[in-house]
Amino acid sequence: MNMYQFLERAAAAWPDGIYLVRENITFNGFVECVKKRAASLHAAGVSRGDVVGVLSHNIPEFPITLFAIWYLGGTVLMLDTNLTPYEYDNMTAITKCKFVCAEKSFFYKTNKFTFYDITARDGDINKKLSPAKMESVDTAILSFTSGSTGTPKVVPLTHFNLIECAHSLEDMRASTGFTAGDIMYGFLPMYHIFGFAVEVLATLEYGAGVLLQPTVNPKEILADFHEFRPQVIPAVPRLFEVFRNKIIDNVKSRHKWWIVYPVLRYARILRAMGMGWIVRRVQKPLLEIFGGRVKLLIAGGAATKPEVERFFQSLGFGFIQGYGLTETVGPICISKPIKNRLPFAFGAPTTNNEIEIRDKNADGVGVLWLRGHQVFGGYLNNPDVNAAVFDDRGFFNTGDMVTMDKNGELHFAGRQKQIIVLDSGKNVYPDELEGLFIKIPGVKNVAVFEHKVKNKTVAYGVFSVDEKMTLDKLAIAIANANKRVASYKWVTHFAMTTDDLPMTSTQKVKHHIVREKLIAGEYPTRRE
Repeated sequence: MNMYQFLERAAAAWPDGIYLVRENITFNGFVECVKKRAASLHAAGVSRGDVVGVLSHNIPEFPITLFAIWYLGGTVLMLDTNLTPYEYDNMTAITKCKFVCAEKSFFYKTNKFTFYDITARDGDINKKLSPAKMESVDTAILSFTSGSTGTPKVVPLTHFNLIECAHSLEDMRASTGFTAGDIMYGFLPMYHIFGFAVEVLATLEYGAGVLLQPTVNPKEILADFHEFRPQVIPAVPRLFEVFRNKIIDNVKSRHKWWIVYPVLRYARILRAMGMGWIVRRVQKPLLEIFGGRVKLLIAGGAATKPEVERFFQSLGFGFIQGYGLTETVGPICISKPIKNRLPFAFGAPTTNNEIEIRDKNADGVGVLWLRGHQVFGGYLNNPDVNAAVFDDRGFFNTGDMVTMDKNGELHFAGRQKQIIVLDSGKNVYPDELEGLFIKIPGVKNVAVFEHKVKNKTVAYGVFSVDEKMTLDKLAIAIANANKRVASYKWVTHFAMTTDDLPMTSTQKVKHHIVREKLIAGEYPTRRE
């Protein structure tokens, strides 16, 4: 199959099922919208083999335009809404993209390509048009990634890669209850591979509807939860943490946490004692915040704190963690919502994918290599890099450091490129230290990276903190936190700011930019 045929299959299986929930558009109605948009794009000059950019927030026209481009036999260039005109010009030039479907707010003067208003009203279906004959090995999507060298590289993903990712998501069905007719909340940006995988691929595979939300405004999100009552919510861990903290703060403000906390913590025991009614009574107002029907939370993009996962499980939600890259169409490893999963586990490979952990050190930490149906075939026009990241057996070097626990699930230890190699030769993993320091009260976020101080390589920390935090208070807290790890891992040099650290669209800290700001003297520094 190609992606348009994949859509047709979903429409044949659930013709009257609601696909675009807010707009009340069925699967069959969505296909009609796609055909109308295809007629409009064809009239505008799009034809088979063209690379067409999509630059938009999560509005209905985004997925409609994706499938219209595939209907015409084109390739989609996914464009991040957070970039600059210079970057868009560069990306379209590299990919030979001459046509970009965008919201009008993104229009600017350029001679690199032509803008098309993605929100423009479409006319009738062109009955002379028929779906282009696309093979499964043809490129469906082009995405840019920073990759392992820090320089932009282009990831081509085939129709086969995308559809196999959709099929592999079937691994979630038995253990989560995710089924046809469920509503997936869609506020993850679709241009990012995680959002695309869950909001487009998973919904078409399961026959579920998607409730698109173009903003991350808390009031609008909570209003959506109340009105539409979604069953499945995917998000980056940081957003789940925000939800948890606000719920707890709200309960504490009403002086009820002393009742709620023990009931949630010992819910399993209370049920076993025949006191499940107490658990249900405590859970009910908390569940209603999410609409009262949520059964599955999906986290991806980073590791979830154990206390955040445990909190939502105590409410009765299924909670799974996914791991993936742009190069693997997102989730290639998925955890199962088991009760006693070890902290920070992100599961095992999905169907038709496999892993190898190579070059393990004494702690069992090694490099994760992947092979399978979701793994891309190589970066666009980049033979030197491809030779470096693929071996002769077709395994791809992710550059991620992992361990495997007794349950066969993987644990993230850090990026190979971000490993801090001290002058002593010992390795320090920034993710481990960031997970330690983020628990300090008053710390909003933290970036740990390799830095030179008086010609000595150290693990350096930059902390984003609340207004009440001082350098002296932070120094004491860091010293106490340091005691929990080996002395060679200690962060004894740090800087502090009350500003938010620069983040990617998936809420990951941009370490290289933080380091540049540090060097430029933008952060007050202090040595412990």
